Amino acid sequence: MKRINRLINHIISRINVNLKPMGLDIEQVLKSTIKPDQLTKYYAYYALSIDHPLYFKFQESNLGGSYFLGKCDVDRSIIYLSDIRGDELKTEGTIARYGDVGTELYQDEIIQIINSFLIKTLVHNYSRNPEIPEYFRILNTVAMYYANIHGTTTEGVYLGAFSTVDLSVMHNCIVGNYSYVQAGDLSTVCIDPGRVWIKADWKYEFNYRYPTATLEEYVSWDEEGELTGLFADFVGERRSDFLPMYDSLAFESPVPVPETAFLSRYAVVKGDCVINDNCLVAQRAYIEESFLGSGSNAQENSFIVNSECSALVVVAHGGKMVHSIIGEKVFIGFNSFLYGTADKKVSVGSGSIIMPHTIIHADEPITIPDDTLVWGHVRTQKDLKIQSMSFNDFSKEEAISLGNMTFKGNGKTFIHDFQNRIEHILVDNGARYDGQKSSRGHAQRTKSVSYNLFRPYLAGEKEGLFPTIIVED
Repeated sequence: MKRINRLINHIISRINVNLKPMGLDIEQVLKSTIKPDQLTKYYAYYALSIDHPLYFKFQESNLGGSYFLGKCDVDRSIIYLSDIRGDELKTEGTIARYGDVGTELYQDEIIQIINSFLIKTLVHNYSRNPEIPEYFRILNTVAMYYANIHGTTTEGVYLGAFSTVDLSVMHNCIVGNYSYVQAGDLSTVCIDPGRVWIKADWKYEFNYRYPTATLEEYVSWDEEGELTGLFADFVGERRSDFLPMYDSLAFESPVPVPETAFLSRYAVVKGDCVINDNCLVAQRAYIEESFLGSGSNAQENSFIVNSECSALVVVAHGGKMVHSIIGEKVFIGFNSFLYGTADKKVSVGSGSIIMPHTIIHADEPITIPDDTLVWGHVRTQKDLKIQSMSFNDFSKEEAISLGNMTFKGNGKTFIHDFQNRIEHILVDNGARYDGQKSSRGHAQRTKSVSYNLFRPYLAGEKEGLFPTIIVED
């Protein structure tokens, strides 16, 4: 274990160079989180596909239990039980546009992870960095349990548990537990736990803050540095269902899957489930006693239990729902939590948007009308009065102060931008596939993947490290 401990100390020193000026020393955080004896228990696996460019290299790293797709370059990092998803990497010659400026890529884009620690983290590469479009870079960064790094290059960033950084560029920032940030180019910013912040310069700014006591009910840490709260309990109760998925590369689907849909062999499907045409069920998704309508998708770390989704429902990374009835073309945002019971169901009307990091924890049946924007913490129908608004009403507003939410800017543009993004997700995931090659998406392209395994050293000085291997065409 000598080399793995040296690697851990190296990562801590590199991250602290960035974060100590921000008032955070991550040594205690990481040393209470990283358990070296766990790092030899899991293999890494790599998806090989003719539809995704192939390149994979790593050096002095641990990749235990992690999944890689597309071009990846990992160096001196610990990536533990994480998903590194490169299915939207730009290719050589692509013109990357940022506003009015376009720049041509001189090589295929690569996900590059250096001097970082990612634990049960989802990385999706949809890059927004105009300075280095050839590299989707995660440098000197630590991401805790179930964080999402979605289209955000990071340098010296700490992400708390169940946090999300989305379509941004971040330098020397601290993102608190269960915070969601989509705010462009950020430097030396500290985002409080439980803050939902969406900002587009000159167009709008949305802010919501969870009360501390409310947040700690769902996400917190105990005195020994263990993750606690209802989210951790919910995920932990289902963790053992994933273990058989990794016992063998052989896979037999537990339910019928249409030719145009995709069910990952690393997803869990339990009980009586229906998966319809053009659906995408990604790795580490969990489906139990549920129905997915045509074109719906369950993204990484999403949980759908005793629920019914109509057509074209998007359950974004980390979205969770129990005893919910979801109308057509509804967006369930990152790390949202819809928790009903058999007699207290959560019903969401067609076209509605459940904002990222929204909690609907039903004390009574909850019914959300069509075309409604929902945010915050909802326990009763009455709570919707200050934590939701119809698209029509929101679109008329330029300044809103409602409960713990404030908004300023163009409400109509805010709704329109969300709807455009949802349509982009549906198209990219293959929900609109009509049999033509031009309409193929991830659900169709990912069907052809094969999986390759990597194992770490199991003894000696290098125990826990993975050997340096270069895989390319």
